[in-house]
Amino acid sequence: MASEKILITGANGQIGTVLSHALSDKFGSDKVLTTDLRPATNQCLPFETLDILDASRLEHLIEQHKITTLYHLAAILSAKGEQDPAKAWQINMDGLFNVLEAARKFKLKVFFPSSIAVFGAHVPRQQTPQHASLQPTTVYGISKVGGELWGAYYHEKFGVDVRSLRYPGIIGHESLPGGGTTDYAVEIFHKAISDKAYTSFLGPDTRLPMIYMQDAIRATLMLMDAPAEKIKVRTSYNISGMSFSPAEIAEAIQQHVPDFQISFAPDFRQQIAESWPESIDDSEARQDWGWEPVFDLESMTRDMIQHLSITA
Repeated sequence: MASEKILITGANGQIGTVLSHALSDKFGSDKVLTTDLRPATNQCLPFETLDILDASRLEHLIEQHKITTLYHLAAILSAKGEQDPAKAWQINMDGLFNVLEAARKFKLKVFFPSSIAVFGAHVPRQQTPQHASLQPTTVYGISKVGGELWGAYYHEKFGVDVRSLRYPGIIGHESLPGGGTTDYAVEIFHKAISDKAYTSFLGPDTRLPMIYMQDAIRATLMLMDAPAEKIKVRTSYNISGMSFSPAEIAEAIQQHVPDFQISFAPDFRQQIAESWPESIDDSEARQDWGWEPVFDLESMTRDMIQHLSITA
């Protein structure tokens, strides 16, 4: 642990904002280098600018800072990706290749986040299994399938220790989402506090797998801490925390904000959501390295409302 030196790409995103501080708390702020296209407004951890498409800059930072582990979070997400598929493919795939090649050269351990976007319409929507057919309908999902397979390839071919989780929708109070189809489940809390009203871009009964940010970060650290022999899945592990619909989360919020009102205006993200599972079977993650979520819909809602009410 003393020799660990971590680089995070996309550190200013929804996950990176929280993960960087969790890693800093665990290893020390001098052991964590955050990178992104530009510094955050409240930048407090060591930071370097990095365009993930600039392979030479990435390798320079790895050498300069003696990096041992890389968390590769830089990506364009599902909804934004559909607005410019070619750009999303370039950033998501060329960026990953740069990371994998650097990991091969410098013998780095790598975390690559995948997503429930890898699943398409041809899987069981209830308790979608670990080893399901992957036929995604978005460029984001396609890039994540490709990323999973390339990670497994680099592990088998070159011995690179690549580990991955298929994140469901992530909900947290620490940062705003960045262009995903599950963003409504974060936005709804902010609007409940500020406006007492929210218009959902998904229909009322659209159930999707979700996870609270604290559980997502804990799962990430657990996976990366696990002995290599415990990691049986080298594509990406299913994980999940809970499943709910916009109507169900609105009802949970109304227990704390009684005058909150929700309306519905489904847009292009509805079709994306309908291609994804309603619930996930994460039994292999539970078996292999002890994964188990702490938060359900009720406890997550209570925690979100408490935190956002304090900062409002």
